Amino acid sequence: MTTAGSWSVPSAGVSGEVLPEVDIPGPKQQRRWTVLLRLLLLIPHYIGLFVLGIVAWFVTVFGWFAALVLGRLPEPCAQYLTGYVGYATRLTASGMLLVDEYPPFALQAPPEYPVQVSLHPGQLNRLAVFFRLILLIPAAVVNSLLTAGWGVLAFFFWLITLVLGRVPQPVFEASAATLRYGMRYTSYVLMVTSAYPKRLFGDDLALGALESRSATRPLRVGTAGKVLIVVFLLLGLAGNVTSSVFRDGYDDGNTTVQY
Repeated sequence: MTTAGSWSVPSAGVSGEVLPEVDIPGPKQQRRWTVLLRLLLLIPHYIGLFVLGIVAWFVTVFGWFAALVLGRLPEPCAQYLTGYVGYATRLTASGMLLVDEYPPFALQAPPEYPVQVSLHPGQLNRLAVFFRLILLIPAAVVNSLLTAGWGVLAFFFWLITLVLGRVPQPVFEASAATLRYGMRYTSYVLMVTSAYPKRLFGDDLALGALESRSATRPLRVGTAGKVLIVVFLLLGLAGNVTSSVFRDGYDDGNTTVQY
């Protein structure tokens, strides 16, 4: 059985390849004062996440060695890391203006909180664990470009939400896709899933026949939302290229010849 936002052992027939999921309701009216002060309001959470992240690093290192021997994470490691992923995802969802409700100070979210994360820790391929740092490079590049590109437009998203009192549907879809990919990437890095991050542009159309659990499960991204995701990637790439050019130019300009 699986519980959203907490550690659980998959029931019989549930593969370790089950993708992590996040449930978020569709865009709703938000209180403008919470939108205006969102980052300030979340400062205590960012401090808490920093501390939790330090612990998560040590737990991951220990879990990596344990997974090489056991073929899975020890239960205490799985419990903590899934809680950490859930906490980070809820905080990020709030910071991205996907929900108005303030995140709880807890590794396991109460069932009434609108953002719920479903993870399925299970068996791990020992070779995939051993070469984790190499295997995650493509996903790390995509996640980095997405995050950087979203950050470039973050002020405009904030301003639009402040004026309208809600996030426009295309922005919600693209932001939710970015959040979900980042959550799946983090879950793969921390070994709470063996499923490689995928489905950046939403879920297959065939999933439309399934009953929707939330606006993001399955995640349907319209044309405007997909265009925004591509814009995130291009902006992230442009930012990295520009940064590299300026850095190289700065280094060349500060090179001195000694005789």
